[in-house]
Formats: sequence, structure tokens, C-alpha cells
Amino acid sequence: MTPILSKSIILLAASSGKIIRIASDASGNQSHTAHSVITTARVENRLFNDDGETPNHPHLPLVITRVAEAAESEDPAAWFEQRFVAHDWLGVWRWTVYPYHHYHSTNHEVLGVSRGHAQLMFGGKDGEVFHVRIGDVIVIPAGVGHARFHSSDDFQVVGAYPRGEEPDLIRSGDDEIDAARHRIAKVAFPEQNPIYGKQGPLLSRWRAHGST
Repeated sequence: MTPILSKSIILLAASSGKIIRIASDASGNQSHTAHSVITTARVENRLFNDDGETPNHPHLPLVITRVAEAAESEDPAAWFEQRFVAHDWLGVWRWTVYPYHHYHSTNHEVLGVSRGHAQLMFGGKDGEVFHVRIGDVIVIPAGVGHARFHSSDDFQVVGAYPRGEEPDLIRSGDDEIDAARHRIAKVAFPEQNPIYGKQGPLLSRWRAHGST
């Protein structure tokens, strides 16, 4: 609104509830690949419908990755910042999430939970509430509504955007939804996963949903 393992296991939880296990070998110099090696993560994705007030994205799902390495870091905020910047998700900031439904029509957004916990609602008034905590990484496609419902007093996220292009901010229900839908359809696909770079589940999950 940035321990490396030789093998990695990702748990991908699709909206159908099906769990897929993927194992991959890490390679290369560890000092080089610390930002792109996948260790252990659980990933959930959700695709939301346009409800007339929040357009959401017609093809790309919300992706939440639960990253143990970030939660175990001495400084989770700095951990997120380092990885976001390394993978060209820039314009980094630390704050919270607005307590009202809103969305961005000109860029995607990533949020890394660096302190506390919260209940965040995604997808607008007919969306879904997720309980997020330290270490969770939330990639929000352009158009997808989000709002903070409840949170701990110390709740904090680190935010960033592909290429550092800060997006607009539109409250759900505003009159400009038709124009916003056109802008959302034109938002460029990110070149890298904000945590894992060219690897990781984000790009494969988004490409599977028809983005180019």
C-alpha cells in the first residue's frame, strides 16, 4: 500500500485445495544465489471475481508465500528489503495496510510481513480473509482489493513494486472503475519473483493463468 539448502520443497495450495510438491536443486555460488534459492515455502493462490466495486484482476491470482527464512531472520524487514531490491521490486517502504478496501490499477504490489500479525481481506467486499504473520509474502496483482480488518499493535509490512513504479490508489466503489479496468489490463508482467528472482512459484502460477 528485502539458510540456503541444497534442495527445496514448495507446497503449492491452489484454490481447489490440491497440494502439489515440487523439489528442486540449488546450484551456483551461495554468496551469489542467496536471493534466488528456494528453501521451504507454502504457497496459496486465489483468483477473485470483479464485484462491480473492486475490479480485481481478470487473470492473475493473489499469491501468498509463507517463508520460514524471513520469519527466522534477526531483522525480517531488512531481509525483505534486501531481496525485493535485488529482484527489481523497488520503491521500498515500511508501514501497515489501509483499513478500507482499495486497489491499484497501474502496478502490482508485494507486501512482506515484518512484524506482528493481521487479518487482511483480499478481493473486495465478496473476497476472502487471510491471517498473515511474520514471514508471509503477499503478491497483489493490479486491481485486487485489499484491506486490514484486525491486527496486532506492532503489525508492519514492507512494500515494493515492480521496477519501482509507485501505483495509484483507488478506494473500492469509486466511479472510475471502467477506466481502471483498462489500466489493469495493460500492467506489465514482472520479470522476477520478489523473493526468488527467476525461480519460485509466482511467475509459473501467473503464466499458467494466461498472462503474457
